[in-house]
Amino acid sequence: MTVRTRLLDPAVGRAMSALSKAAKQGLGDPALAELVVIRASQINHCAFCLDMHLALAREHGVSEKQLDLLAAWEEAGDVFDERERAALALTEAVTVLRDGFVPDEVYAQAAKHFDEARLAHLIGLVVAINNWNRVMVGRRIPPGGYTP
Repeated sequence: MTVRTRLLDPAVGRAMSALSKAAKQGLGDPALAELVVIRASQINHCAFCLDMHLALAREHGVSEKQLDLLAAWEEAGDVFDERERAALALTEAVTVLRDGFVPDEVYAQAAKHFDEARLAHLIGLVVAINNWNRVMVGRRIPPGGYTP
């Protein structure tokens, strides 16, 4: 593996952290926020972010069953409620952007469960974690560096 920089410009790091913090606070549900960032991190194969956010999810009371089945949430029956399922579907749609856009039905389903402000924060959170995933994966930062 090619040696890669561990350096992250402090101003960039602060800006990214501010976006993440604002989006999480505006969503108003720390457990759901962690499910969202874990799912995006699974899709993006970001081991550092998975390690960090799995620990945070446990701190926020996310069940081990949800964490175990998150990668297969669509097939997990009633392990995830409708609101969580709508947030996870939107997370996947924004993360992957199949055909270059988020399908209307995915957005509409999320809009049934989140008011306009919380929906904006949810999308902001997905954008923030996708940024972090790309910064960490791009530099191949290994898991284990996060301490609460």
